Amino acid sequence: MQPTEQIWMSGRFVPWAEANVHVLTHGLHYGTGVFDSMRTYATDAGPAIVHHRAHHRRLRDSASLYGMELPYSLDELTAATRELVLTSGLPSGYVRTIAYRGAGPQAMGVSPRGAPVEVAIATWGWGAYLGEQAMTQGIRAKVSSWRRLGHGSHLPAAKATAHYLNSVLARVEAEELGFDEAIMLDENGLLAEGSGENLFLVKDGVLLTPPLSSGALGGITRGAVRELAEVLAIPFAERPLTRGELYLADELFLTGTAAEITPVREVDGRPIGAGARGPVTETIQSAYDTAVHGRDPRFAHWLDLLSA
Repeated sequence: MQPTEQIWMSGRFVPWAEANVHVLTHGLHYGTGVFDSMRTYATDAGPAIVHHRAHHRRLRDSASLYGMELPYSLDELTAATRELVLTSGLPSGYVRTIAYRGAGPQAMGVSPRGAPVEVAIATWGWGAYLGEQAMTQGIRAKVSSWRRLGHGSHLPAAKATAHYLNSVLARVEAEELGFDEAIMLDENGLLAEGSGENLFLVKDGVLLTPPLSSGALGGITRGAVRELAEVLAIPFAERPLTRGELYLADELFLTGTAAEITPVREVDGRPIGAGARGPVTETIQSAYDTAVHGRDPRFAHWLDLLSA
């Protein structure tokens, strides 16, 4: 992580080291928070935030699912993010937004009523989430013993802070066993997603991904890959997928704002396809990289150019 000078907190810019919260913050004790993230990329026209308003809309929707009304409009969040990124001086980087229940006179019971909703936005320099080598060589993944949280106990459509304890369990288990990442199954034993990424398989030239009914998050990068597949004339299907289909896939990759497009070369000690990044994955990676760096006008609508 490459820190920047300021963080935006509930309407004002504060120095990075002073961006603190009260110890009795409701979200700290009960996980009552939602977050989102986006990346900025260097283009010939200056830095650009990818899918800027879409990420703020998802933050708003996540908050709404858990009964939190954001005290800022999408326009206000967009303006604050633009100013933060511009003043950071970073040509490319990562942006994290978070909305959480704060501290208040009646904020320490389980009910969040009475706890104010606070919002913060931070940006920093951050390279490839799973390592630079992973982008070409792929990673080793493990099917987790922990199941992806389901619709009967949570609201998986929300990108909520509390949900990520589920991901923490899966990721730590994978790392302790010598793997790079976890792949999670849903309550029915079908494929869901990674610990923080959506999942795509390639079989016989067809691109496949689990449905949102599996508990997978409706990823914005996931949607971008679907859009790329259509433009690249890659057959695509969203349907329930089994663990067996995972092992027999020709290619496998993970997607997300942080992970971008990361190949998976091995699952549970079994090579996926040839045990290396496959041609479809490489094609999508290349097309995505070209788009986010502003070199493909067909995807100019993805970019919020900050010099404009």
